[in-house]
Amino acid sequence: MSDNRYDVIIIGTGAGGGTLANALASCGKKILVLERGNFLPREKENWDSKQIFQKQRYYNSELWYDKHGKSFRPVTYYYVGGNTKFYGAALFRFREQDFEKTVHKDGISPEWPLKYQDFAPYYTQAERLYEVRGQRGLDPTEPLSSENYPFPPVSHEPDIQKIHDALKDKGLHPSYLPLGIKLNEANRLNSACIRCDTCDGFPCFVNAKADADINGIRPAIVYPNLTLITNAKVLRLHTSASGLEITAVEAEIAGKHHLFSGDLVVVACGAVNSAALLLRSANDKHPNGLANSSHLVGCNYMAHKFAVVLALSAKQNTTIYQKTLYINDFYWGEKNFPYPMGSIQLLGNLNKDRIAADAPPFIPGILLEAVANHSVAWLLITEDLPNPNNRVRVEGEKIFLEYTNNNKRAFNRLIKRWTQVLKSIEKNDRSRAFSSYFSMKMSLKEVVHQCGTCRFGEDSKTSVLDLNCRTHDINNLYVVDSSFFPSSAAVNPTLTIVANALRVGEHLLERLN
Repeated sequence: MSDNRYDVIIIGTGAGGGTLANALASCGKKILVLERGNFLPREKENWDSKQIFQKQRYYNSELWYDKHGKSFRPVTYYYVGGNTKFYGAALFRFREQDFEKTVHKDGISPEWPLKYQDFAPYYTQAERLYEVRGQRGLDPTEPLSSENYPFPPVSHEPDIQKIHDALKDKGLHPSYLPLGIKLNEANRLNSACIRCDTCDGFPCFVNAKADADINGIRPAIVYPNLTLITNAKVLRLHTSASGLEITAVEAEIAGKHHLFSGDLVVVACGAVNSAALLLRSANDKHPNGLANSSHLVGCNYMAHKFAVVLALSAKQNTTIYQKTLYINDFYWGEKNFPYPMGSIQLLGNLNKDRIAADAPPFIPGILLEAVANHSVAWLLITEDLPNPNNRVRVEGEKIFLEYTNNNKRAFNRLIKRWTQVLKSIEKNDRSRAFSSYFSMKMSLKEVVHQCGTCRFGEDSKTSVLDLNCRTHDINNLYVVDSSFFPSSAAVNPTLTIVANALRVGEHLLERLN
C-alpha cells in the first residue's frame, strides 16, 4: 500500500459498489475498492439454518439504537457482496408509476427527478449482468421493456403450481418471480444451481446465486488496474481546505490507519452506513457532516413495511425451492380502496430451526417441525413513505435509527385482503382442511431494504445528490447505493440499485476520460 493514489476509490461492495466496480474495471484507470468485511467463507454452515438464524453466525457484531436509545442488532451483513450474499435474489423493476407522485391513504410518495424511461436501458443491462430469469406479460403492473428476460423463468413445483392455478381461477394474475439464480432447468447437469431449499436468506455454498460478489466483484478483480482490499473499515473522509473535494479516505486495516487519495470517491456502504460515514466526517467547512448543506443527510430513511403471512394446513408441503411466484393485483389498490397496497411474493422454505429463531422458547421442536412441513410462507411488502424525521443519526461511533411507523392502513388492508384470498382458494381444495393463517410484522432490525438517506434531485436545498448521484456540495464525491431513492416503492430494491450503479458508472467513465 505504498502508492495510495487512485483514479477512483469505491467504498463498499454491495449491489451498488460491487456493480460499479464491475462497470469500471475494464476502463484501465487505477481503481481501489475498500470492503470492511472479507469474502464469506464457503463452509457447511452456509446451509445450516440453526447456525444462520438462531446462532446468527454471519451477523455483524454491531449494535444500533432506536429513537428511545434502545439497542438492537441489525440484520445487515459485512462481506464482499454485502447483503446480496443473503438475499432471495428477487430482482424487480420499479413500476412506471413508482417514479411519479403517488397519493397513498396515509401520505404522499414523491415524484422522482428521473423517470422510468431514464432507468429502462439500465434495467435491461442489470438483468443481463445478474442473469435474471422470468417471464414478461403476466403481471398487469409490469413496466414496458425493450426485450425479454435473459433466461426463462424458474418453474413452479407441483404444490406451488396448484396455488398458481387456484389464484388464476380467481381472476388474479400470479406471475413468475424474476430471480437471479443460475439454474438451468433444461440441462441440470450443466446447472450451477441445484435447486435446494437453502437459498432465500442463506449464502449460496455452490456460488449459484447472482449476487454482487459473484457477478460483480469477482469478474472485476481479474483486471490488474483494480485493487480490492478486504477487512478495511473506512472511518472518515477528509476534505481540502476549501471543503470542495475529498482529499483522503481514512481506513482501519489490521488495527492501523491508512490514508488513500482518489480523484473520484464513491460511497456505497448501504443507506444507513453511507449516511453515517458522511455525518461522522464533519469538519469546519461541513460542521453538520459532509454534503449536508441541505440538512438532509440521514433523513427520509425507508425500509419497507414487511409482513409474513404463514398459511398452515393439514396437507404437507413437499416443495423444495418455493420462491417462484408473486402477485401484484393489489399493488395499486382495489375496488373501494383506490390507494396503493403493495406486493405479495412467496418466501423460501421455512424449516423448524428458522421458525424457532422467532418463536417463543417454550414451543416444542416437534410442533415447530409440523408447522414447517405443513405451511407456505408469503412475504407482503407495502411502501414505506419518506419522512424527514425518520433518519439516521450518529453520536460518536453509535448509529441511531430514529423511526416512526407510517402507511399502516394500506399495510393492514393488504394483510387482511391476502388472508381472505388464501381462505377463498382453500375452499376449493379439501386437502387443505383445517387451515390457519398467521401474520407477523417485521421489526426495525430488518434493514435489508434500507434506502433514502441521501436522496437525489436537481435542487441542492431539497436533495443531497445531483442527478448523477454526485453530492451537490463536494465535486468529487458520489453516493451509489439505495441512499439516492426519493421513495421506496413496494418491490425489492436491488435491481434499481444495480441499474443506477450502471447508469452512474457510464457518467463516471465519461468524466474519467
